[in-house]
Amino acid sequence: MRWSYAASKLVDEFTALAYHRTKKLDTIILRCFNTIGPRQTGLYGMVVPRFIQQALRDEPITVYGDGKQTRTFTYIHDVTESIYRLMLCEKGAGEVVNIGGTEEIAIADLAHKIRDLAGSNSEIVYIPYNEAYGKDFEDMMRRVPSVEKLDSLIGYVPETSLDEILKSTIEYFRSKAS
Repeated sequence: MRWSYAASKLVDEFTALAYHRTKKLDTIILRCFNTIGPRQTGLYGMVVPRFIQQALRDEPITVYGDGKQTRTFTYIHDVTESIYRLMLCEKGAGEVVNIGGTEEIAIADLAHKIRDLAGSNSEIVYIPYNEAYGKDFEDMMRRVPSVEKLDSLIGYVPETSLDEILKSTIEYFRSKAS
C-alpha cells in the first residue's frame, strides 16, 4: 500500500512533465518534505504533532521502529514562501524541485527534543514496526532532501530552525489545550 502511493505520485509527475515538454504547459513539480507547524492535526502518521500532544499530556511518546531513521522537517511558512517564489520563477518551468528543511534528526532524538522543549515527564517508548503497522512494513531509514536546485532557482532555502518550529508548534497545542 505504501509503495502504491509513491508510484501514483511518480505517474502524476511524469504526466505533468510530458505536458510541459509536448504542450509547453508551464509546469513545475514540487516535492515537499515533512511540512509541519501549528494547526497540524497529527492524523495520518504525522510524527511531530503526535509527539507534542503525547508530551503535553505526559503520556508515553511512542517511537515506531528503533528511532534511528532520520528526517528533516520544514516550517509551513518556509514552504509557502518557497512555493510563492517558484511560481514567479520562469527558470523553474519543467523542473522537479525539493522543498525541505536542512536539519537532519533521528526520530528518537526528535522525541527527546520535543519532550525537553515541552517540559514533559513522558517516557519514550519504542514500538516495533510489525506491532504498529503489521507484517512486511518497510520504512526509509533516511529521508533528506537535496535543496540545491531550490536555492539556485530562487536564492532561498527553508530557514526556520527545527527548535523554532517545535517551540511554536508546542505553544499552539499548549494554548489549544487551555
